[in-house]
Amino acid sequence: MTVCYVLEPRQCHNGSMELDLDFNALAKQHKDSVYRQMIRVCGNREDAEDVLIEALLKAYRHLDQLRESAAFRAWLAQIAKRVCWQLKEREALLPLLQLSTLEDEGREVAGSEPPPDAQLAQQQMKGLLNEAIDALPALYRPVYELCDVENLRGDEVAQKLGISRAAMKSRLHRARHLVRTHLDAALTGQALK
Repeated sequence: MTVCYVLEPRQCHNGSMELDLDFNALAKQHKDSVYRQMIRVCGNREDAEDVLIEALLKAYRHLDQLRESAAFRAWLAQIAKRVCWQLKEREALLPLLQLSTLEDEGREVAGSEPPPDAQLAQQQMKGLLNEAIDALPALYRPVYELCDVENLRGDEVAQKLGISRAAMKSRLHRARHLVRTHLDAALTGQALK
């Protein structure tokens, strides 16, 4: 990664340019390790690059607050973490800001519920399925309800009904076939034979 320093020379409190030269040397020395940390903190390289550049600019502007040059890496990493957190806060608030903008413009926001026609279709399908289950012969209905409606395991169903696992599988297969046939007939408008 290459970071260009677009920093103006500025004089230190004592009038020398020494601290600026130290900043360039320190930034070049520590930028790669701070960048790697920011990849982990920010989650991607693009944000890490942006955060590092912003952190370097902030560090340069507040260089007079650095007490020891040995602490530069930790200081820069702390600044970068704060910048990353601010970026993440902005990203988290963005949907709310967009929602607020939509409401200010008088536009409606789509709800999380399916549209009314989809709800109606879902209710009709549920009704057809219940009719198909009710139409099952008494031999097959309990197996189908326990396996496919209540989601019990095959062994549990067989034990509950007091039948073998093979008999349970056979009845379940037949019940599913009858339900499919009933649903197909209802959906195509034909009468069940």
